[in-house]
Amino acid sequence: MVNLTIDNCAVQVPEGTTILDAAKTAGIFLPTLCYLEDVNDIGTCRVCVVEVEGAQRLVTSCNTLVEEDMVVSTNSRRAREARKVNVELILSQHDAQCASCVRSQTCALQTLSNDLGIIENAYKKDIRYGRWDKNFPLIRHESKCIKCMRCVQFCNNVQQIGVWDSINSGGRATVGVFDGRKPAETHCVLCGQCITHCPVGALRERDDTDRAFEAIADPSKVTVVQIAPAVRSAWGESLGIPREEATIERMITAFRRIGFDHIYDTSLTADLTVIEEGREFIDLLKSGNEDKFPLLTSCCPAWVRFLKSNYPDMLPLMSTAKSPQQMFGVLAKTVIAKQLGVDPSNVVCISVMPCTAKKSECDLPTMKNELTGPDVDLVLTTREIDRMIRACHINPANLEEGEFDLVEGYSFNSGAGVIFGATGGVMEAALRSVYYLVTGETPDLEAFYNIRGHDGWREATFQVAGSPVTVAVASGLGNARRLVEAIRRGEVKYHFVEIMSCPGGCAGGGGQPIKPNFELAEERKDNLYQLDSDAAIRFSHENPSVTKLYENNPDISHSLHTNHFAWEMPQNPFVK
Repeated sequence: MVNLTIDNCAVQVPEGTTILDAAKTAGIFLPTLCYLEDVNDIGTCRVCVVEVEGAQRLVTSCNTLVEEDMVVSTNSRRAREARKVNVELILSQHDAQCASCVRSQTCALQTLSNDLGIIENAYKKDIRYGRWDKNFPLIRHESKCIKCMRCVQFCNNVQQIGVWDSINSGGRATVGVFDGRKPAETHCVLCGQCITHCPVGALRERDDTDRAFEAIADPSKVTVVQIAPAVRSAWGESLGIPREEATIERMITAFRRIGFDHIYDTSLTADLTVIEEGREFIDLLKSGNEDKFPLLTSCCPAWVRFLKSNYPDMLPLMSTAKSPQQMFGVLAKTVIAKQLGVDPSNVVCISVMPCTAKKSECDLPTMKNELTGPDVDLVLTTREIDRMIRACHINPANLEEGEFDLVEGYSFNSGAGVIFGATGGVMEAALRSVYYLVTGETPDLEAFYNIRGHDGWREATFQVAGSPVTVAVASGLGNARRLVEAIRRGEVKYHFVEIMSCPGGCAGGGGQPIKPNFELAEERKDNLYQLDSDAAIRFSHENPSVTKLYENNPDISHSLHTNHFAWEMPQNPFVK
């Protein structure tokens, strides 16, 4: 243990602790901008500087370790003035158009500037504007980049993709795409984690809210909206609504106030995904051919992009089942259009997703019909739909609770479909139904709980009809890479593998609301598991909507699968 003094407070912390973390133990919180716990502690912004007695220069608290009898002042005149100057210098190179920035009120730089009382800035503006393909689902504004390197570090070290890179040096140093490529030419998987970990508005998703409002205003169009499971656990955060009050039922009413015609739950097609993937898995089990294992889940589009760009030889192992989003798109242009009595070509299918990669998925050539066009016409992230709610001056806290529209006469969703939004949820939901479909017996739900958790790579073995079934679950693409390479080397063997690109799964998706320096995936996952626990139906195969869909549409199954080989993905140059 190390003893030191911080702002006249005696502090004792383990050896190897940074001044920043030591201060937290005393209830002293230092401002940070470039710092990202366990990911980025390079101290480039110098916002967290403190004065250490006896030291000639101020030190960055995020990467300076404590020493015995150290005396630290976090708010001395010298530290405070330096901090303010550092922020003013950053602002001189930042396009501070806060009124029209998507990160207004969730921008760390905006908050810090306000806290430091920066009203005027004497430093001359030197802002650089770069070109970017505004049709790409991920948008970068060079003029807003503060060169904190968080996107570079997260993409390289956590997701291990390597799309972003530091370019140039000295005063011209900035962040750009690796090798100077155009966005669409990169191996970017569109997980969106660079967006959620950018402290300012330099990165954002392509905004499709105007397209949604245009569809609502067009009298010839019928808007059919689907809401993903993970959205219900997060949509109230940026609107200031407590999680227990931000119910999916209030969200439904808010959507009707916006003007959407029909609203459905993607949990329904999550249940369909369980059935379709479950059938594939059972067929593999019956074949007894161990060379065809493991079956890889296919509902995360960023994971599909990752496998295609990094390990294309493993693509035959991936389930051909479409994602729940795309399965719903099929229903929207067929079953639901027929049920509503409208021409499928006049249906505008809109997805509300926690994900940025979904914007790319719906545009794939394999997700279109020659007669009705794309199965899903446009995708809105949770952040975008929150902006639409605010744009319509709707206060969700005052709304009554609404209900989903009916499919085949039902509006049921299962708890199994809801937990798709949590890492391990797809696997757990699938195992619940696979066990029943193989044995004819209802399993003990708690038998599958040990694949829950936030650890990056988890594995378990279950007995199904007397035979062991070994599964693995991973979230975060760095963990996915380690798992895939272990499989390729023959170090591990599994029957079924679930991968979610975002740490924590869809609950921590790249399209979810942003709270600077807070990771909320765990809270959101807990909310989803509680909804599952409270659900009247907890098995996908028991959902009456699913049963009726198959009964009334016996040929629907073939439309729920896709060809992963029918489109191209740029290869990752770092993988040989």
